[in-house]
Amino acid sequence: MHFGHVPAVDVREIPEDALLVDVREHDEWDAGHAEGALHVPMGEFVERLGELTEQAGDRRMHVVCRVGGRSAQVTRYLVQQGFDAVNVEGGMQAWAAAGRPLTGKGDDPFVL
Repeated sequence: MHFGHVPAVDVREIPEDALLVDVREHDEWDAGHAEGALHVPMGEFVERLGELTEQAGDRRMHVVCRVGGRSAQVTRYLVQQGFDAVNVEGGMQAWAAAGRPLTGKGDDPFVL
């Protein structure tokens, strides 16, 4: 998928201590997400921007959703606001396919 001029990163290039911002909905998050990720659903993003930027500090934000569409929109918004943000190519599906760890509410987390 191509989302225009949005900075992007391959999931395999994301450092383990990176700030990962998951913009998926609550049911998607509960099914499975990256441990340590910050959950800010896309619909709550603008109202929670202050909270997010406070947690991010000057660190790069790696924005992720299921396959990369919603996170591309959020990344574009963040970049327009002057933040260092990149879209995670392929989203959480790519994360899981690359064997990156998942956690969630159930015993067997998965990408919804």
